[in-house]
Amino acid sequence: MNQNTPILKKDFLKLPRRGKTREAQLTPHKRRRSAVWGVSHKRRRSAVWGVSHKVPVAVWGVTMLALLLLTGCRMSVSLTGGTVDARAKTVAITTFPNNATLINPTLSQSFTTALKDKIQGQTPLTIVDRDGDYTIEGEITGYTVNPSAIQGNDTPAQNRLTITVRVRFFNKFNEDQNFDQTFSRYADYNSSMNLSSVEATLVSEINDALTDDIFNKAFVNW
Repeated sequence: MNQNTPILKKDFLKLPRRGKTREAQLTPHKRRRSAVWGVSHKRRRSAVWGVSHKVPVAVWGVTMLALLLLTGCRMSVSLTGGTVDARAKTVAITTFPNNATLINPTLSQSFTTALKDKIQGQTPLTIVDRDGDYTIEGEITGYTVNPSAIQGNDTPAQNRLTITVRVRFFNKFNEDQNFDQTFSRYADYNSSMNLSSVEATLVSEINDALTDDIFNKAFVNW
Protein backbone atom coordinates (compact mmCIF):
# COMPACT_ATOMS: atom_id res chain seq x y z
CA MET A 1 0.00 0.00 0.00
CA ASN A 2 1.34 3.43 -0.99
CA GLN A 3 2.23 5.57 2.00
CA ASN A 4 0.40 8.49 0.40
CA THR A 5 -2.74 6.47 -0.10
CA PRO A 6 -5.29 7.26 2.60
CA ILE A 7 -6.27 4.38 4.85
CA LEU A 8 -9.91 3.63 4.67
CA LYS A 9 -11.86 2.47 7.72
CA LYS A 10 -12.41 -1.00 6.27
CA ASP A 11 -8.69 -1.39 5.56
CA PHE A 12 -7.84 -0.19 9.05
CA LEU A 13 -9.88 -3.00 10.56
CA LYS A 14 -7.87 -5.57 8.62
CA LEU A 15 -4.52 -4.44 10.02
CA PRO A 16 -3.15 -6.37 13.03
CA ARG A 17 -3.38 -4.33 16.14
CA ARG A 18 -0.17 -3.74 17.99
CA GLY A 19 0.09 -4.99 21.56
CA LYS A 20 -2.22 -7.97 20.94
CA THR A 21 -1.01 -11.33 22.25
CA ARG A 22 -0.81 -14.42 20.11
CA GLU A 23 -3.84 -15.80 21.89
CA ALA A 24 -5.90 -12.76 20.92
CA GLN A 25 -5.04 -13.33 17.28
CA LEU A 26 -6.28 -16.90 17.27
CA THR A 27 -9.69 -17.87 16.04
CA PRO A 28 -12.14 -19.08 18.75
CA HIS A 29 -11.65 -22.70 17.64
CA LYS A 30 -7.86 -22.49 17.74
CA ARG A 31 -8.02 -20.62 21.04
CA ARG A 32 -10.03 -23.41 22.67
CA ARG A 33 -7.70 -26.10 21.29
CA SER A 34 -4.65 -24.19 22.47
CA ALA A 35 -6.13 -23.77 25.95
CA VAL A 36 -6.96 -27.46 26.24
CA TRP A 37 -3.54 -28.47 24.97
CA GLY A 38 -1.83 -26.11 27.38
CA VAL A 39 -3.74 -27.45 30.40
CA SER A 40 -3.38 -31.12 29.54
CA HIS A 41 0.26 -30.72 28.55
CA LYS A 42 1.07 -28.94 31.79
CA ARG A 43 -0.78 -31.56 33.80
CA ARG A 44 1.12 -34.41 32.16
CA ARG A 45 4.42 -32.63 32.55
CA SER A 46 3.61 -31.80 36.18
CA ALA A 47 2.62 -35.41 36.88
CA VAL A 48 5.79 -36.79 35.32
CA TRP A 49 7.87 -34.23 37.14
CA GLY A 50 6.26 -35.10 40.46
CA VAL A 51 6.93 -38.82 40.02
CA SER A 52 10.44 -38.59 38.73
CA HIS A 53 11.73 -35.76 40.89
CA LYS A 54 9.70 -35.57 44.09
CA VAL A 55 9.59 -39.32 44.95
CA PRO A 56 12.94 -41.15 45.22
CA VAL A 57 13.26 -44.40 43.30
CA ALA A 58 14.07 -46.31 46.51
CA VAL A 59 10.73 -45.28 48.03
CA TRP A 60 8.84 -46.62 45.04
CA GLY A 61 10.80 -49.87 45.24
CA VAL A 62 9.93 -50.35 48.90
CA THR A 63 6.28 -49.49 48.23
CA MET A 64 5.98 -52.02 45.43
CA LEU A 65 7.65 -54.71 47.53
CA ALA A 66 5.21 -54.04 50.38
CA LEU A 67 2.25 -54.31 48.01
CA LEU A 68 3.52 -57.62 46.66
CA LEU A 69 3.90 -58.99 50.18
CA LEU A 70 0.46 -57.81 51.24
CA THR A 71 -1.20 -59.38 48.22
CA GLY A 72 0.67 -62.68 48.56
CA CYS A 73 -1.25 -65.80 49.49
CA ARG A 74 1.10 -66.83 52.26
CA MET A 75 3.15 -64.75 54.63
CA SER A 76 4.98 -65.49 57.83
CA VAL A 77 5.96 -63.57 60.93
CA SER A 78 9.58 -63.95 61.93
CA LEU A 79 10.27 -65.02 65.50
CA THR A 80 13.35 -65.67 67.58
CA GLY A 81 14.51 -68.66 65.59
CA GLY A 82 11.12 -69.56 64.10
CA THR A 83 8.15 -68.45 62.03
CA VAL A 84 4.39 -68.23 62.46
CA ASP A 85 1.94 -68.05 59.56
CA ALA A 86 0.74 -64.44 59.32
CA ARG A 87 -2.86 -65.65 59.16
CA ALA A 88 -2.54 -67.42 62.52
CA LYS A 89 -3.78 -65.51 65.55
CA THR A 90 -4.37 -68.18 68.20
CA VAL A 91 -2.96 -71.41 69.60
CA ALA A 92 -4.96 -73.88 71.69
CA ILE A 93 -2.91 -75.60 74.42
CA THR A 94 -4.73 -78.22 76.44
CA THR A 95 -3.66 -79.42 79.89
CA PHE A 96 -1.28 -82.38 79.69
CA PRO A 97 -2.57 -85.13 82.01
CA ASN A 98 0.01 -87.11 83.96
CA ASN A 99 -0.26 -90.76 82.86
CA ALA A 100 3.16 -91.78 84.18
CA THR A 101 3.48 -94.72 86.58
CA LEU A 102 5.34 -92.60 89.14
CA ILE A 103 3.12 -89.63 89.85
CA ASN A 104 4.28 -86.12 90.63
CA PRO A 105 1.01 -84.41 91.64
CA THR A 106 2.09 -80.95 90.39
CA LEU A 107 3.77 -82.03 87.15
CA SER A 108 0.70 -81.78 84.93
CA GLN A 109 0.07 -78.16 85.85
CA SER A 110 3.72 -77.09 85.93
CA PHE A 111 4.52 -78.58 82.52
CA THR A 112 1.41 -77.13 80.86
CA THR A 113 2.15 -73.70 82.32
CA ALA A 114 5.78 -73.87 81.15
CA LEU A 115 4.63 -74.73 77.62
CA LYS A 116 2.14 -71.86 77.54
CA ASP A 117 4.78 -69.42 78.82
CA LYS A 118 7.20 -70.59 76.14
CA ILE A 119 4.73 -70.14 73.27
CA GLN A 120 3.43 -66.84 74.60
CA GLY A 121 6.93 -65.46 75.12
CA GLN A 122 8.24 -66.46 71.69
CA THR A 123 5.22 -65.83 69.42
CA PRO A 124 2.52 -63.16 68.92
CA LEU A 125 -0.17 -65.84 69.27
CA THR A 126 -3.02 -65.64 71.75
CA ILE A 127 -3.55 -68.79 73.83
CA VAL A 128 -7.08 -70.18 73.80
CA ASP A 129 -8.71 -73.30 75.25
CA ARG A 130 -9.85 -74.78 71.92
CA ASP A 131 -10.34 -74.15 68.19
CA GLY A 132 -7.01 -72.39 67.72
CA ASP A 133 -5.19 -71.81 64.45
CA TYR A 134 -2.57 -74.07 66.02
CA THR A 135 -3.32 -76.82 68.53
CA ILE A 136 -0.88 -78.45 70.95
CA GLU A 137 -2.09 -81.37 73.06
CA GLY A 138 -0.75 -84.52 74.60
CA GLU A 139 0.05 -86.27 77.87
CA ILE A 140 2.92 -87.00 80.24
CA THR A 141 3.85 -90.63 79.70
CA GLY A 142 6.97 -91.10 81.80
CA TYR A 143 8.45 -89.94 85.11
CA THR A 144 11.31 -92.15 86.24
CA VAL A 145 14.35 -92.10 88.55
CA ASN A 146 17.33 -94.35 87.71
CA PRO A 147 21.03 -94.51 88.57
CA SER A 148 23.18 -92.64 86.05
CA ALA A 149 26.72 -93.15 87.40
CA ILE A 150 28.09 -96.11 89.36
CA GLN A 151 30.93 -95.84 91.85
CA GLY A 152 33.68 -98.43 92.34
CA ASN A 153 31.70 -100.24 95.03
CA ASP A 154 28.74 -100.61 92.67
CA THR A 155 26.74 -97.90 94.41
CA PRO A 156 25.23 -95.08 92.33
CA ALA A 157 27.06 -91.77 92.49
CA GLN A 158 24.22 -89.97 90.73
CA ASN A 159 20.58 -90.53 89.98
CA ARG A 160 18.73 -89.36 86.87
CA LEU A 161 15.21 -87.96 86.77
CA THR A 162 13.64 -88.39 83.32
CA ILE A 163 10.35 -86.91 82.10
CA THR A 164 8.71 -88.08 78.86
CA VAL A 165 5.79 -86.40 77.10
CA ARG A 166 3.84 -87.24 73.99
CA VAL A 167 2.85 -84.19 71.92
CA ARG A 168 0.39 -83.80 69.06
CA PHE A 169 0.66 -80.62 67.02
CA PHE A 170 -1.88 -79.38 64.45
CA ASN A 171 -1.42 -76.50 61.99
CA LYS A 172 -4.71 -75.40 60.43
CA PHE A 173 -2.98 -73.69 57.51
CA ASN A 174 -0.38 -76.34 56.68
CA GLU A 175 -1.16 -79.95 57.56
CA ASP A 176 2.29 -81.03 56.41
CA GLN A 177 3.64 -79.54 59.63
CA ASN A 178 1.39 -81.66 61.87
CA PHE A 179 3.19 -84.21 64.05
CA ASP A 180 2.70 -86.76 66.80
CA GLN A 181 6.00 -87.19 68.63
CA THR A 182 7.48 -88.21 71.98
CA PHE A 183 9.97 -85.92 73.73
CA SER A 184 12.18 -86.93 76.64
CA ARG A 185 14.60 -84.95 78.84
CA TYR A 186 16.46 -85.66 82.07
CA ALA A 187 18.49 -84.08 84.86
CA ASP A 188 21.02 -85.72 87.19
CA TYR A 189 21.42 -85.17 90.92
CA ASN A 190 23.71 -86.52 93.62
CA SER A 191 22.56 -89.89 94.92
CA SER A 192 23.25 -88.81 98.48
CA MET A 193 20.45 -86.26 98.20
CA ASN A 194 16.79 -87.05 98.70
CA LEU A 195 14.73 -86.55 95.52
CA SER A 196 12.12 -84.48 97.33
CA SER A 197 14.74 -81.88 98.27
CA VAL A 198 15.74 -81.20 94.66
CA GLU A 199 12.67 -82.35 92.74
CA ALA A 200 11.13 -78.92 92.15
CA THR A 201 14.38 -77.54 90.72
CA LEU A 202 14.97 -80.59 88.53
CA VAL A 203 11.42 -80.57 87.19
CA SER A 204 11.71 -76.88 86.29
CA GLU A 205 14.96 -77.51 84.39
CA ILE A 206 13.49 -80.48 82.52
CA ASN A 207 10.30 -78.59 81.66
CA ASP A 208 12.36 -75.77 80.15
CA ALA A 209 14.30 -78.23 78.00
CA LEU A 210 11.15 -80.05 76.90
CA THR A 211 9.29 -76.89 75.94
CA ASP A 212 12.33 -75.72 73.94
CA ASP A 213 12.26 -78.98 71.98
CA ILE A 214 8.51 -78.74 71.37
CA PHE A 215 8.72 -75.11 70.26
CA ASN A 216 11.57 -75.88 67.87
CA LYS A 217 9.69 -78.78 66.35
CA ALA A 218 6.46 -76.84 65.95
CA PHE A 219 7.73 -73.46 64.76
CA VAL A 220 11.29 -74.01 63.58
CA ASN A 221 10.70 -77.44 62.00
CA TRP A 222 13.74 -78.67 63.89
